[in-house]
Amino acid sequence: MRVIQFREALREAMNEEMRRDESVFLMGEEVADYNGAYKVSQGMLDEFGAKRVVDTPITELGFAGLGVGAAMNGLRPIIEFMTFNFSLVAIDQVINSAAKMYSMSGGQFNIPMVFRGPTGNAGQLGAQHSQNFENWYANCPGLKVVVPANPYDAKGLLKTAIRDNDPVIFMESELMYGDKGEVPEQEYLLPIGKAEIVREGQDVTFVSFGKILKVANEAADILQKEHNVSAEVINLRSVRPIDYQAIVDSVKKTNRIVVIEEAWPLSSIATEISYHVQKHAFDYLDAPVQRINSMDVPLSYAPTLVDGALPNVERTIQAAKAVLYM
Repeated sequence: MRVIQFREALREAMNEEMRRDESVFLMGEEVADYNGAYKVSQGMLDEFGAKRVVDTPITELGFAGLGVGAAMNGLRPIIEFMTFNFSLVAIDQVINSAAKMYSMSGGQFNIPMVFRGPTGNAGQLGAQHSQNFENWYANCPGLKVVVPANPYDAKGLLKTAIRDNDPVIFMESELMYGDKGEVPEQEYLLPIGKAEIVREGQDVTFVSFGKILKVANEAADILQKEHNVSAEVINLRSVRPIDYQAIVDSVKKTNRIVVIEEAWPLSSIATEISYHVQKHAFDYLDAPVQRINSMDVPLSYAPTLVDGALPNVERTIQAAKAVLYM
């Protein structure tokens, strides 16, 4: 094992898959000459050339559509959005072309492509650049939606996504590109749709994904140290498909669950999990399902309001205490 940054794990995944398969290419704004807005694609232009690392104009709808057409013709594009906030400009191609083409063509066209880039809050960037759309894309049949939480997840899941014959939404975080973590020297793949039990516990289940997993882990540490509460922490890794079985099995053991997610509360992934748990593990619940989301408002610019709106450790601890009747 070696320790590398999150951005390096993504770069390694793309490099390895592009060396392995000449049909894979990267396209997006500033991915080539500038080495990527977040330096994820650093050095890739030098190795693969301008035909496979392609700088585009600021036209998300255009290059997303170009990617769909390329996928229909046997290539495997990786489309980078500088932020998934900008994917709204391209959402017609993502939802109405990429997600539906296999079904609408009667299976004649696979769409083996990845849409990747950062999601969610990244500090004081204002309401238009701080949104989470994981639940939006997860709502659409035909898409897979992956949200890695660390460098190990990032590399293994991205390699799997690039090889997948269906369109994959791969959502990262600007705040995680510098995070470091252990990644194996040898090649590995992680399956999409299989959650990870980050830590085992007996008293309450925490379910989260992406950068908010850090909140769940920190809250679990504090609960164990200060209250002798043993929290089981589940890293979903993907939100379409969701590993429902891992969640239900955990609830059957702990009898309590808190779901922590950065998106707004209405129609969130936390809402879907809450429904599934009450349907399939109702008799095992000793307390109502608790969920923690961002506040139901556009995210402000002021740092104090940002802190107050987002899921945090204190809210997670209080939710755990609530389900434990502490």
